[in-house]
Amino acid sequence: MPESGVEPAQAVVHRTGRDLRKTALHPNFWYPVARSKALKRGKAVAAVFAGEPIVLVRPEEGAVFALEDRCAHRQVPLHAGVVCPQGLQCCYHGWTYDATGRCVSVPYLGKDKTKPNGVRGYPCREAYGLVFVFPGDPALAAATPFPDVPSFADGNYKTRFLDRRVQCHYSFMHENLIDMNHQFLHRRLMGRIQTRFLALRREHERVEVDYTFSRVGGGQHLGEKFMLGKRPKPTEERSQDLMTIATEYPYQTLRFWTAGSKEPALDLWNAYIPIDAAQRVNHTYGLMMIRRPSIPGLIHLLWPIITWFTEGIFAEDREIVEHEQRAFDRQGADMNQEIFPVVNALRALLLDRGVPIPEEVIQAALAGRQD
Repeated sequence: MPESGVEPAQAVVHRTGRDLRKTALHPNFWYPVARSKALKRGKAVAAVFAGEPIVLVRPEEGAVFALEDRCAHRQVPLHAGVVCPQGLQCCYHGWTYDATGRCVSVPYLGKDKTKPNGVRGYPCREAYGLVFVFPGDPALAAATPFPDVPSFADGNYKTRFLDRRVQCHYSFMHENLIDMNHQFLHRRLMGRIQTRFLALRREHERVEVDYTFSRVGGGQHLGEKFMLGKRPKPTEERSQDLMTIATEYPYQTLRFWTAGSKEPALDLWNAYIPIDAAQRVNHTYGLMMIRRPSIPGLIHLLWPIITWFTEGIFAEDREIVEHEQRAFDRQGADMNQEIFPVVNALRALLLDRGVPIPEEVIQAALAGRQD
């Protein structure tokens, strides 16, 4: 084992006997499952985590809560129900559940009668314009660190929400972002940018990498302007552009500083939420904080260009990771020949922290795709 205490990916595969693409995210973390704006006061909406249906409820008064999205009576979805002062009332027979999932009322059952079993309640929190649930052991929720995204509340930044469904295993998303050697994919938008790997840091829960970038001949392309920014005079604090990308399980961050700057020009936080039980599909929730220029109001004029540019990059990334997923589905196993130490360190972390997906779930998913 290396001095960092992190095993190589191949060693973790050998020890666990697992395929990374057949590995589930560990449920004992806080995961965003919806945008706050999608959940109106007095309403309920459906969400999902790894095939588990969840209903999110915003009462007329009080905090958002989350329950298993099925009535214990006839298994119909609770998100079709009615939000009431007692909690959430099923649309079928009016059974009512409180914020913990306990059944508190059945209209045709006497008040002195024992109430039926309730449904599962999920620890739930709202932050950064997102609704988070804790899908694992609820006893661990209070002691599990909640994501820290300080730039979200910093007035020097304007935030763009990332909210998209991607047809691939979450590990492809982690690998795509952390491996900046794939800039050739974005040559149409980024121009000719040369990536230079600077350093890799590995800890038990974290893999972090530093890069810098330079132009390769010709004039500055729009994408290069976005990446490289205006070239300030280098200072002692930082003499070159710096991009730091980290997977701190299970989240991923990217920060980019232009040469001479003390604060990042770009601060990105991402979570990739598995949708189906086989975790072949993920929903990406992200917060992209972009530092406001010194000229007041300029960020609003630039925003349509920033949106167009980042949407183009994301579209190319989505297409390529979905190609990777289809290749895995055809081959039935991970046949990648990875040589970059950064990706191998990341793969080791995702394998070691994840949990196996039952083989029958994988096979059912593959059979369904072949039908």
